[in-house]
Amino acid sequence: MRNYHVSKHSSFYAIGLSYKKADAHTRGKFSLDVPAIDEIMKNAKAQGTDGLLAISTCNRTELFGFAQHPYQLIKILCDQTQGTVEEFQEVAYIYKNHNAISHLFKVGTGLDSQILGDFEIISQIKQGFYRAKKHDMTNPFLERLCNSVIQASKRIKNETELSSGATSVAFASVRYILDNVPNISEKNILLFGTGKIGRNTCENLIKHSENSHITLINRTRQKAEAVAGKFKLTVKDYAELQPEIRKADVLVVATGAQLPTVSKALIHPKKPLLILDLSVPKNVSDDVLDLENVSLVHLDQLSQVTDETLERRKEFIPHAEEIISHVKSDFLKWLESRKFAPVINALKEKLKVMKAEEIDFHSKKLNDFDQNQAEIISDRIIQKITKQFANHLRKSESDPENSLALIQEIFQLEIDSEWVKS
Repeated sequence: MRNYHVSKHSSFYAIGLSYKKADAHTRGKFSLDVPAIDEIMKNAKAQGTDGLLAISTCNRTELFGFAQHPYQLIKILCDQTQGTVEEFQEVAYIYKNHNAISHLFKVGTGLDSQILGDFEIISQIKQGFYRAKKHDMTNPFLERLCNSVIQASKRIKNETELSSGATSVAFASVRYILDNVPNISEKNILLFGTGKIGRNTCENLIKHSENSHITLINRTRQKAEAVAGKFKLTVKDYAELQPEIRKADVLVVATGAQLPTVSKALIHPKKPLLILDLSVPKNVSDDVLDLENVSLVHLDQLSQVTDETLERRKEFIPHAEEIISHVKSDFLKWLESRKFAPVINALKEKLKVMKAEEIDFHSKKLNDFDQNQAEIISDRIIQKITKQFANHLRKSESDPENSLALIQEIFQLEIDSEWVKS
């Protein structure tokens, strides 16, 4: 498979870690909030990087961008997180050029999700592109690539049943609660935080448990009230966290804090309590397990759900892969055309110079020379010549690298190699 270099100086890389090799604790060290992503964009731009996409979810943290060496991107990431380069390298993956492109397609279409067919990641890709654009860190390559991944994701949702049925981390959370807490409709449930998984869990709980004893607390009360209004929940101030936890039978933690916000000191030492920590980094301190009355379940344990719905989804993987292959093929054709364009344009300009020289020569030599007619004929010939070269370069059986080099040598063309980012 051919590699698609973006310039003679840099390549397109994907560097990151995910649930496959990195546990929640390690992923937490490398998680990025919006301010951290903004800093990454600023630092990358200052270092001369002109295209970068950052994605950070509970399951993965990844950078997609241009660099001479992947270590440049790794260092940019580690400088804005709690993890070290050594820790990153133990669990990381690095993809280059075509493989990096393929990886983003796989991630964005739910094939690489912790629960197969979970398409939450596509909104993260959209947000990541928005933040990159805000810092002038996008380019035609990244824009076209992200749009292609979004297009593939939409087609897979519409044309397959890869995401059919209620299987997600949020649904797995509710199933766990329903399976492990008897008489759930009579229990006190506390949702701490307004993270997306937490909100979805809350919505599923209301739908499946018929529970009217759900309370919501968030550091920012305004956010809590916005969520509570939709679901008709009770809202309490952050200052009331401890008494509310001590009243709860089930505690769902979904905050975006970088350090644990729930510890043993907040919990009633005798009342049975089930805690679901849906946060990355973990927001519940391990010391809660010192209490015999507490059961703690983390996101990764919930993500191991396997049921009939998930098994059925696997049947649609081949169809999804066909869609990805088709959309990716269109993207790579566009990419090749970007690669050829500078050579073809330079050839066209060279032929125009030759045309101008010949017209000037004959206009001085011939008294009845029709310059307008000569211009029309010459332009048509130039168009046909450049079209022939372009068609040759696009043929799959030709070697475009050698052909490009030969054209440049014959016509002595000077080419700007930064073809894909311009």
